[in-house]
Amino acid sequence: MLEVTDLRKSFPTPDGSRVEVVRVAAFHLAAGAQCALRGESGSGKTTFLHLIAGLLAADRGRVALGAEIMTDLPESRRDRLRAAKIGYIFQTFNLLQGHTVLENVLLGMGFGPRGADAAHARELLDRVGLSHRLRHFPRQLSTGQQQRVAVARALANRPALVLADEPTGNLDPRHGHEALGLIREVCRENGAALLLVSHDEQALGHFEDVQDFAALNRPGTEVRP
Repeated sequence: MLEVTDLRKSFPTPDGSRVEVVRVAAFHLAAGAQCALRGESGSGKTTFLHLIAGLLAADRGRVALGAEIMTDLPESRRDRLRAAKIGYIFQTFNLLQGHTVLENVLLGMGFGPRGADAAHARELLDRVGLSHRLRHFPRQLSTGQQQRVAVARALANRPALVLADEPTGNLDPRHGHEALGLIREVCRENGAALLLVSHDEQALGHFEDVQDFAALNRPGTEVRP
């Protein structure tokens, strides 16, 4: 389902050189598989997910989602492919502050192939324990509740691939356990592949397939222009 080959990304430094953050020679995730990558903060995990999702353009390499090659597409087509096939659970939520909980999920669904489905949105929000908060705005929610809205939004379009960036980082242990259980359950129901990155051993303990990101990612120290 997901095939990554010779994927590289670097960023400029103040002295004009470039520091390579991601250099992944190969990574594979089968349809329906669930995998967690263990890595410390600042190790490049989020950049790796952003490259897979097409939020960043790679310096070189290939990201394939089935027959579609994300890294070959211009930004507008990457956006469409992401909306159709990928659910992204952001570490920082990325909720729209001027919209209610229900509207945040429905607006995310509006970019997907099936369009907005209020009944499905309400069902997911009920499953994350927020059926009583549908008309609240993100600023009226706790940090943990905002994260649960982000989980519901990412799952709403029934994506083929779910990318989860430290999804329990702002949740207490009980709600973190429940959120991970929901993410994994809905992925299984929909046949979606799940790739989670985290440094939280409790979160990683939910997965049978846990890989060390440092073993996959071997960036160079510096690349001169």
